[in-house]
Amino acid sequence: MLAAGKRSEARREATERRLARFAALRGKPARPGEFWDVVALTAADVGQALAYRQQLDAKLRRKELPLGPRYLVFADPPGHKAGNGGSTLHVLQCLEDLCGDSWTSFIVLLIHSGGYSQRLPNASALGKVFTALPLGDPMYQMLDLKLAMYIDFPSHMKPGILITCADDIELYSTGVSETVTFDKPGFTALAHPSDLLVGTTHGVFVLDPASFSGTGGLEYASCHRFLHKPTVETMWQCGAVCVRGNGSLPTAPGDHGDLEMGSECVYTDSIFYMDHSTAKRLLAFYKQMGTLCCEVDAYGDFLQALGPGATQDYTTNTGSITKEGSQLVKVRQKLYSLLKGTALNVVVLNNSKFYHIGTTEEYLFHFTSDSKLKSELGLLPVAFSIFSDRALAESASVMHSILEPGCLIGPGSIIEYSRIGPEVSVGEGSIISGSDISGKVDVPSRCFLSSLSVKADGEVQYVSMVFGVEDNLKKSVKVLSDIGALRFFGVSLPECLERWGVQVSEQLFSSESTGLSLWTARLFPVCSTLGESVRMTLQMVHSMQHTSPLALHGLRCLSVQEMLRCKEVGDMMKFRKQIYDEIHLRRQKEESDL
Repeated sequence: MLAAGKRSEARREATERRLARFAALRGKPARPGEFWDVVALTAADVGQALAYRQQLDAKLRRKELPLGPRYLVFADPPGHKAGNGGSTLHVLQCLEDLCGDSWTSFIVLLIHSGGYSQRLPNASALGKVFTALPLGDPMYQMLDLKLAMYIDFPSHMKPGILITCADDIELYSTGVSETVTFDKPGFTALAHPSDLLVGTTHGVFVLDPASFSGTGGLEYASCHRFLHKPTVETMWQCGAVCVRGNGSLPTAPGDHGDLEMGSECVYTDSIFYMDHSTAKRLLAFYKQMGTLCCEVDAYGDFLQALGPGATQDYTTNTGSITKEGSQLVKVRQKLYSLLKGTALNVVVLNNSKFYHIGTTEEYLFHFTSDSKLKSELGLLPVAFSIFSDRALAESASVMHSILEPGCLIGPGSIIEYSRIGPEVSVGEGSIISGSDISGKVDVPSRCFLSSLSVKADGEVQYVSMVFGVEDNLKKSVKVLSDIGALRFFGVSLPECLERWGVQVSEQLFSSESTGLSLWTARLFPVCSTLGESVRMTLQMVHSMQHTSPLALHGLRCLSVQEMLRCKEVGDMMKFRKQIYDEIHLRRQKEESDL
């Protein structure tokens, strides 16, 4: 087995080749069989689907995507949260409705991209699949990277559906003569060597040890059964733990691969394929069930039914789910009966790494501090931006932004889709997204700031959300007397409200049904300009950090939940285009001056 440095270099070279292949296809028609027939994105609701279609149209106009495939967006059915399994079933129905029987001849890439990204809120309004990446020209978004990393798959795939999620990155290399193929009946999944702790938060394959060696780049293995987020004890009991070659143990969250000589590892999941025969069986099940009243997981509820060692035990393990528990058990049991005996083929990628970019902490780490990902993916400190060398501290990342001379960006901070004025200073480890910051302003360290255009009172207005990077927007309490458990920049919410002159009442929260949380707290003032909204929210942080009073009482304030409901996508894209056009003009002027 190759040493860790050589494995990393092999991944870098393979990634560079895939990126080059994709770059050559951007804005050009793909030959038959060279690319996907359909690229399908899922959205949480009709509003999010509209935002996705607008962005796809803009990317096609800018010639950022290959031509030829149908780029489709499907909103989850209204009502109960579908989960990525329910969403998959709904997409199968939509494809049949849209294309008739011909859908079974398509090679489809399905990217699960619904949801509101509460752990990475700069992706909440316009979607995780359109998250900016410091890479490429035109600059990549997560969608472009997905298409680039899977560029080799369509020509080695029988008609079927490849299923992936919008917030992860898979890098891998294979031998010169080795090819990942998706041509077998049933399901085929990619497997990555991972630390046992990583296995507790992912799917784990129990592989037949006689079917693979754990060496080389790529192996096709037999899978006895699939475990979903198992304990370490369960991994050992079920025979999922393997020993493999040299390297260094991963030390970062979401870092998979490069395990030490003789170290214990498990093989974890990422993307999977199903052939059309299997997809048609699942569609028939969906039609028979009618409306699903529970959240179905494509990994936990589809793959756990597969393999000769699968048992029904998981179908009744609904954990903390109570209200929908009985319905979920019925759905799982029917899926188990439907899929039992279906093949689960596994492509073992021995030289691979899997990265999750789903939280503010992961986003900051992987784009500013993770030297291995930077090297293997070719991430840049500055992508499609105007800046002064003196503005940037080491490890800062700037994407699609204008940084005026005189501003300062601290180490480990990320600026995207923003305009930063000459007297602005941004601290360490902060995220600034979609904002226009001018005047003499100090943005504190570990600050998350994201601005949205909203439709309020029949006109376009602006709201900026601000949090500490470590703040937990998903944490909720049931009664007002418990909101002291909610922390804003590490300070209890009631203490912050007192400094802002805001009374604690039920009207402070936009939804009681989903709990009282920072996500539903009406904290952020509606303003007539983007710059004013940024100033107001930064004053909130200053007031809280310096124990100085601020009068928010009487101002109309929205929660993040409400901001997303009334977001004005067209205006946010207009702001991005203004920055885009200005960068182009300045670049042209610089070239003509030379």
